[in-house]
Amino acid sequence: MYQQKSRTRNRRFSTRNYAKSRQSNSQIQIFNLVKKLSPSWQACIPLACLIVLGWSYVAVAQAPAAGPTTAELKVALDTLWVAIAAFLVFFMNAGFGMLETGFCRQKNAVNVLAKNLIVFALATVAFWAIGFGLMFGDGNDFIGFNGFFLSGEDNSPATGEAYKGVFSALSWAGVPLAAKFLFQLVFAGTAATIVSGAVAERIKFVDFLIFSLLLVGIAYPITGHWIWGAGWLADRGFWDFAGSTVVHSVGGWAALMGAAFLGPRIGKYQDKQVVALPGHNMSIATLGCLILWLGWFGFNPGSVMAADPSAITHIALTTNMAGAVGGIAATITAWLYLGKPDLSMIINGILAGLVGVTASCAYVSIPSSAIIGLIAGVIVVFAVTFFDKLGIDDPVGATSVHLVCGVWGTLAVGLWSVGPGVYSWYGEGLGPAKGLFAGGGLGQLITQFLGAAAVGGMTVLVSSIFWLVLKATLGIRVTREEELEGLDIGEHGMEAYSGFLKEASPGGFAEGKTSDGY
Repeated sequence: MYQQKSRTRNRRFSTRNYAKSRQSNSQIQIFNLVKKLSPSWQACIPLACLIVLGWSYVAVAQAPAAGPTTAELKVALDTLWVAIAAFLVFFMNAGFGMLETGFCRQKNAVNVLAKNLIVFALATVAFWAIGFGLMFGDGNDFIGFNGFFLSGEDNSPATGEAYKGVFSALSWAGVPLAAKFLFQLVFAGTAATIVSGAVAERIKFVDFLIFSLLLVGIAYPITGHWIWGAGWLADRGFWDFAGSTVVHSVGGWAALMGAAFLGPRIGKYQDKQVVALPGHNMSIATLGCLILWLGWFGFNPGSVMAADPSAITHIALTTNMAGAVGGIAATITAWLYLGKPDLSMIINGILAGLVGVTASCAYVSIPSSAIIGLIAGVIVVFAVTFFDKLGIDDPVGATSVHLVCGVWGTLAVGLWSVGPGVYSWYGEGLGPAKGLFAGGGLGQLITQFLGAAAVGGMTVLVSSIFWLVLKATLGIRVTREEELEGLDIGEHGMEAYSGFLKEASPGGFAEGKTSDGY
């Protein structure tokens, strides 16, 4: 028995000694490893130990922080979506620049690019200083009186009855005021850019700058207040979800009056015949169209002003369907009517479909959006030739796309709106009544017609005053010599394609006597 206990004790001592021996050897190995390190690395070891100890203390001592609430997360997601949509709409400036430059002659490329670049800078200042207040500031049914320079009380993102501020018309949007302003700013810039294409190749640069300031600062906000600023048209039940009238037809009416007061380009009409002055680069014009198509996915779905997945995806689909069918319809129409599938008509057909569905994209079904785009794609082809025959020289077809199809899209609301209760985002008071083809009668269609006519009349009046004053004071058209040489040299003293092969003649066409005296 004693021997057995002795063997057991010896095994325990042996195991303990073996463990101590292994621990001692490990320590010796670590010590030897440390000795092999450079002095710099050896100095880092105590610092690393202090950092680890500090982190451990903080982890133990700090109380767990409360996470964001559901309401806070919703505001964050809505704001992120609105900002992304605004960035997409801002990028449409590149699309307009490419499209208009490609549709114009190379001797005017710098001028067109300069106008498209500076116009958003001007729009930013004008809309911040006065436009946003006139459009969304609290006032009466015709104009806003508050919120200039984004000043005044505002507790956004509070909504509804919880909102306290001077921008009550936007109290439905649960995002910060800065997000509301940014999104509306890029829309205002779009309206001014529309004018650029219609007056291209013969307007003085300074006159375009002044008119852009007046349009974004005064004309656009006043009519916009009637609809989106809780004005008298909104009170009558007029609906324009993303701007067929508010943005596109306003820009189109202003462009029409500008083109009319300027007169046609030299050589456009010879012996009472319309002479084509083809654009110099259809590649960048096509690129511009694709950029605009992409930007429309911010333009229309972004107008929800919230990250509502059902609304955003439905609107994106109706938008895309109208643009696609519009392009197909314009291709076939141009092929039959003009004899060839004209690329410029394909481009304008796509844009026509997009403009046409902008007012109704949240209120119509996908099949209805296809019909809206189809009709827009057909009428834009005839509108281009119609304005040419009237003597309205529009180098890019801005009036045909934005004015004609903007009005058409506004009326389409009264034809195909499905009515409240069909879609989750489209409840009572959140959209138009049923359209004519949805069994709702003529009521909504008449209201839409009244709104389109009122906005058109006001824009024609105000923009005509602006153009006439500019014409009487500064003169709005460049000299004949400058126009023949090109506005790049005459207005900017530079060329877009320096060193490249130039057009065969200064005007890029066989000159002859024009019917308008130019």
